[in-house]
Amino acid sequence: MLGIDPQFIAFGLIVGILVGLTGIGGGSLMAPLLLLAGGVPPSIAVGTDLAYGAVTKTVGGWRHLRAGTVDMGISKWLAFGSVPGALIGVFASVQLENAYGDSYNSILLSLVAGALLLVSFAILYRVWFMPHLSEVERDEVELTPRAKGSAVSFGLVMGAILGLTSVGSGALIGLALILFFRLKPHRVVGTDVFHAAVLMWTAAIAHAFADNIDYGLAATLLIGSIPGVLIGTALLPHVPSNGLRPALACVLLAASLGVATKAGANIPAWLIVALPLAAGAVAWVFHRRHVAREAAADGARNTATSTPAYR
Repeated sequence: MLGIDPQFIAFGLIVGILVGLTGIGGGSLMAPLLLLAGGVPPSIAVGTDLAYGAVTKTVGGWRHLRAGTVDMGISKWLAFGSVPGALIGVFASVQLENAYGDSYNSILLSLVAGALLLVSFAILYRVWFMPHLSEVERDEVELTPRAKGSAVSFGLVMGAILGLTSVGSGALIGLALILFFRLKPHRVVGTDVFHAAVLMWTAAIAHAFADNIDYGLAATLLIGSIPGVLIGTALLPHVPSNGLRPALACVLLAASLGVATKAGANIPAWLIVALPLAAGAVAWVFHRRHVAREAAADGARNTATSTPAYR
């Protein structure tokens, strides 16, 4: 890549802010941006995304570590699975490219679209059907044998997805930290970003050996993403996650449909817009119902405590 393109600097800034705020957005948003708006070949988009993301997540992970929002125990056990998983994913990517040649581009695009679709629906499922999850969230995971085994297993599968598609370092691992390990939101983001730095360096180095990285493009993305992730981590305590999660899920859903069309799927443009909007509307309705139920429950509790008991 020659010169510095302001478009890619803007991509880095936007995605960097989202990474700092949510732990999500690195591969999940940058890969489709490079594919759809940047016109970057799929294998180069995946490798370059991982290289730029490794540096971005390192900056964010260091900030979160200093802020005390990283659960080092569960992060370590996730890495025991995700690091070898990422190497398996990169190896599979190279073997598929060697086997299918130029037709591998459409295969890789389909894999990226599928990973994005999985991430978006997983986040929406949490928003739609598990609104009370925050009531049992905790600051630190108790490292029982079951928790360790689960972390290694999740890490292995999600590391393989990341190595193959560059999607999932934040979105899928973050979702596991929410759904299965029940960490509080700020601890989820910190732990997710810190662990993703280790994971993405592993996958990026492997892709470097496969010659899948455009270093000039990665450097241009970093011009925007490093200040972006610093801005995002600074904003984290002041931004409510209730609205951010479903909004990001809807963006990922639109990105998955867009990448699928690039892979050859016949998806009309109106559906790419309408489906994420409909998902966001459903999420808003579920959220309003949850708020109304919580308000009614609080009112009932207040009434019960303020009403005198007559004998």
